[in-house]
Amino acid sequence: MSPVLAGVLQLLALVAALGLSYRPLGDHMARVYSSERHYRPEKWIYQAIGANPSVEMRWPAYLRGVLAFSAVSVLFLYLLQRVQGSLPGSLGFASIDPDQAFNTAASFVANTNWQSYYGEQAMGHVVQTGGLAVQNFVSAAVGIAVAVALVRGFARSRTGELGNFWADLVRGTVRVLLPISVVGALVLVACGAIQNFSGIHEVGRFTGGTQQWNGGAVASQEVIKELGTNGGGYFNANSAHPFENPDGLSNLFEIYLILVIPFALTRTFGRMVGSLRQGYAILGAMAGIWLGFTALMMWTEFAHHGPAFDLAGGAMEGKETRFGIAGSSIFAVATTLTSTGAVNSFHSSYTGFGGGITMLGMQLGEIAPGGVGSGLYGMLIMAVIAVFVAGLMVGRTPEYLGKKIGTRQITFAACYLLVTPALVLCFTAVALALPTPAGSMTNTGAHGFSEILYAYTSGANNNGSAFAGLNADTQWFNTTIGIAMLLGRFLPMVFVLALAGSLAEQRSVPETAGTLRTEKPLFAGLLVGTIVIITGLTYFPALALGPLAEGLAA
Repeated sequence: MSPVLAGVLQLLALVAALGLSYRPLGDHMARVYSSERHYRPEKWIYQAIGANPSVEMRWPAYLRGVLAFSAVSVLFLYLLQRVQGSLPGSLGFASIDPDQAFNTAASFVANTNWQSYYGEQAMGHVVQTGGLAVQNFVSAAVGIAVAVALVRGFARSRTGELGNFWADLVRGTVRVLLPISVVGALVLVACGAIQNFSGIHEVGRFTGGTQQWNGGAVASQEVIKELGTNGGGYFNANSAHPFENPDGLSNLFEIYLILVIPFALTRTFGRMVGSLRQGYAILGAMAGIWLGFTALMMWTEFAHHGPAFDLAGGAMEGKETRFGIAGSSIFAVATTLTSTGAVNSFHSSYTGFGGGITMLGMQLGEIAPGGVGSGLYGMLIMAVIAVFVAGLMVGRTPEYLGKKIGTRQITFAACYLLVTPALVLCFTAVALALPTPAGSMTNTGAHGFSEILYAYTSGANNNGSAFAGLNADTQWFNTTIGIAMLLGRFLPMVFVLALAGSLAEQRSVPETAGTLRTEKPLFAGLLVGTIVIITGLTYFPALALGPLAEGLAA
């Protein structure tokens, strides 16, 4: 079987698995976030944190819950790393330096999971399981909660109430993420991923010395790393490490985990607003972009020419032979079009255009299908922009799901769109203007520029993957990327929740003959076009200096 055909069959199997999961998982999440029943373990959690899950919140109160919980999480994770050297199960590792502890705490709480450290050489069992793995669950639950709050804004009328943040947080963790993670961890263990609390031990003797590895609760952390679109690996090699991702089957399963909740949330959206067709329109836009990017990436990596490429059957540099070009390309697109950031290959070794595709996927806003929760609310913001553009074209007041999109709503949407590009481009410009940060680049020229641009694109978009040619473990990068991650995560949430509150206060507007039918393929096409135009106008100059210049020169 040819590698290209094998890649196509993998993609078809993945689409089939996602299709089979779409309806039951989407409907389950709609029931979870619409239910008024509280399970007994959930009541214990509410009592422990002093929350009343039955009290509805307006958007400022909901936002305060998000920010307060996240601030406490950052502080807890920072302190846990700073005292690691005194904790049992630390495997003899020292406490983490202040700048790296801040960067890691910001990274995992912001659902970014950017890592400027070697996991197996820096973090002990307590920090890995009690700190990082816990944040993999709750940071994902926060993202879903904010998305659900925005959906309620569209679904409700003449009320500013968006639900209860604490109830949404707990339900998302207990009823959605935990059950799937238990089953998924068993699947990964069956595939060969490790799950233990062993210490450091020798695994063999090699020329000039011995090789040492430490064990860990890898399978349980790997499953929520992918399911929650987190991305932080137990080992430095991330999902290229055989302990995390043993073979082609586990690789395909991990890609499925990355995509299943973001895609299924479109059905949850349709259920909650009372129109499944609206969810299908959003799904169509997401799936169209994802399939287009995947096909383009596979073509780019398979079709590159040269003696080495011809012998290897394509651009195999930086890719694991057990995954091949197809398995690596599908994974790379899935992880950069979502906020996952996990990697099973070396993105810096991709062809010039291939590296640009990974970067562009993040710069779209990671909305196809995007992160857990963040992909849905990002796509709904784009839908608001699209109906506004359509309204300008026909001279009508734009409406979406029965809500008028006026000055206030479009201001919130525009602010949401501007935050991340401003962070990416400003931090990249400053880093390249100063002498010290540029010294961390492995390469010069267009590829070196891409290393810096990719790092801030990944951080501000809460992706977490790295181009891997940049030494980011410096005070400058640990601090500035940490700031970019926090601002890139929580500033957009301010505008999302403000928009949700303004929509919930409105009275629903009945459809008329002039209402734009947003459940039709025409609107899905308009939505995709709007996304491409906005991203192109924002990032094209920077991309032209980096991956495009490198690709054209190859």
